[in-house]
Amino acid sequence: MQVIVEIPDQFIRHLVPEGQDAARSLLEESVAGAYRDGRLTMEQVRQILGFGTRMQVDAFLQEHEIFDYTAEDLNKDMAILDRLLVA
Repeated sequence: MQVIVEIPDQFIRHLVPEGQDAARSLLEESVAGAYRDGRLTMEQVRQILGFGTRMQVDAFLQEHEIFDYTAEDLNKDMAILDRLLVA
């Protein structure tokens, strides 16, 4: 599906950083928001944005300050580190 959105010129500079492709920038912001909200999976992000690898998706998510490292992940890592330091 192709979606066309018309945005008056006087507003586009508030939505898209100067020098960036408006369509791509708005697509990326939309995809990042949907992933952040749990509406898209990492694989869906990869497909929508045309990335070849998961590493490209990881870089994209980092650029948008989206990190999939939870407090639970930290606790597990700290427990592993504690076990390694005691051994």
